Amino acid sequence: MYNRILLPIDGSDHSKLATKHAIDIADRNNGHITVLFVIEPNYPSLPVLPIATLPTPDDNYYDELREEGNKIIEEFEVEIEKNQLGGKCQNINFNTLIREGKPHIEILETMKEKDFDLLVMGASGRNSTIDRLALGSVTEMVIRESKIPVMVIP
Repeated sequence: MYNRILLPIDGSDHSKLATKHAIDIADRNNGHITVLFVIEPNYPSLPVLPIATLPTPDDNYYDELREEGNKIIEEFEVEIEKNQLGGKCQNINFNTLIREGKPHIEILETMKEKDFDLLVMGASGRNSTIDRLALGSVTEMVIRESKIPVMVIP
């Protein structure tokens, strides 16, 4: 039933729990999991300051964000290898994507570009308190616009 799963991760405890659920589902269905990490440049959101006075991120800033994304993906891959050695994940194909932009937009765009059956994601991420106060959480925004079933892991 659910053979092509999109799994956005951010390194949070919630995304680690979502990973376990996605693996269980894919393992039972000989499925495929696409792991997505979104690099989000964090621009200050201070409406009282003119744009010209805001600091401009330099290349080092983006390199650090990419490095963080690669580290989280590598940790995921190490965990998968451990599971495969333990007899799990034998029937699952994995691939990983790293995209840049607003997480909810990149998740929805990835869903449109590929033919997924299910989205599995954590209830909140690393920046959940700020996101919920200012914007609403990434998970909530994705649920509102998703065209496929979304499994949210608390």
